[in-house]
Amino acid sequence: MVILRVFNNNVVLARDEIGREAVLTGRGLGFRRRAGQEVDASLVARRYIPADNAESVAEVIAGIPLERLALIERVFRRAARELGAGVPSSTIVAVVDHVNQAMERVRRGLVMDYPLRAEAAHLHPEELRLAEAMVVELNAAQEVQLPAGEAVALALHLFTAAVGARSTREAARQSRLIAQVIDTLQAAYGDDFDPGSIDTARFAAHLRYFLARARSGIQVADGAASIVGIALREARPHAYQIALRIKDLLELRLGTAVSDDETAYLTMHVARFENAVAAR
Repeated sequence: MVILRVFNNNVVLARDEIGREAVLTGRGLGFRRRAGQEVDASLVARRYIPADNAESVAEVIAGIPLERLALIERVFRRAARELGAGVPSSTIVAVVDHVNQAMERVRRGLVMDYPLRAEAAHLHPEELRLAEAMVVELNAAQEVQLPAGEAVALALHLFTAAVGARSTREAARQSRLIAQVIDTLQAAYGDDFDPGSIDTARFAAHLRYFLARARSGIQVADGAASIVGIALREARPHAYQIALRIKDLLELRLGTAVSDDETAYLTMHVARFENAVAAR
């Protein structure tokens, strides 16, 4: 690898073995080095491959102490693995930049207000649980103490990784789509609908996996779900009609058709809501 620019003793921008621009970190990696020289691979601790704006990414990374960078990345990757999510360089950079800025705000006595915890709790309960654990772990490892509210922002970063979105802005749009689906259920069942129930949490998780599949152009097509869907259509016509409303909403917002098997799974979830209502 060849150095393109040295940002400080620990961060360089380089051209990697297959021609990509890579941001490399490692203690002493840039010490007394200059553009055009070979990278000492034995000193490389982390490698980030930005999709674009590699110099800007390097500037962000160069402004974060190495210990803090390693801590944030380690904690976030562990949480993402629990969701079964891969973590591209763009997401890691966004997360470490966000947490670093949050820590600096705390040092200056400033605290961001995140009023959407209740929304995150029923749209992304698993992400929020993991994000809250992240805040606890980060605070246990350092003097600067993040406020509990930072878990809401971290939950959105985890959701971004889970659905494979290119940015938190795109993930926020998908989060709003899940909220619209939940609103559809609320309108259908009124006071009988419990947004904090385990069934709602499971349905929100199902939608997250659906959005991840839809973004990659893959949908469930196992045939078995369609057979179950036909049976449910006859046995639970109201649940099927609600599932069709959700299907139409997803198709409208995503601009892609929702398969019969995916619709069958939607019907199963809606039928579960109706079972819970009937059991009360």
